[in-house]
Amino acid sequence: MEKPLSYDECNCFALRQAARYVTQLYERHLAPVGLTAAQFTLLAKLSRRVGWTMAELAESMVMDRTTLVRAMKPLQRDALIVTGAAEHDSRTHVFNLSEAGRERYAAARVHWRQAQAEFEKSFGASRAKALRSELFAVPAG
Repeated sequence: MEKPLSYDECNCFALRQAARYVTQLYERHLAPVGLTAAQFTLLAKLSRRVGWTMAELAESMVMDRTTLVRAMKPLQRDALIVTGAAEHDSRTHVFNLSEAGRERYAAARVHWRQAQAEFEKSFGASRAKALRSELFAVPAG
């Protein structure tokens, strides 16, 4: 008879539990600027350069397009993200931060830093850095 699964042996369970905890912490800090943690990461990604296509964003964020579209809708509704045609192909849509999006992102970064500091205070700055390094290595294989 096979041994029952123990949750302390399940990588997926451990990662999802940690992700929920960390997401709640960051969202508590981001609430005053009206952003979720996922929305903040989208604004952060879009702030790094102009003209992201949907495919580029989805690949960069390791998200399927349907999930990405759902996450972007409120940001587009609030005019934080604008859509335009790509220079190389007018049929291709590109996404950028609007001026309001840049302002909201700048305001949110203050709250993000507070969340970052709270996490690093409780978890330890060097452990947090090592954890990020390990987690960023997961999708790379």
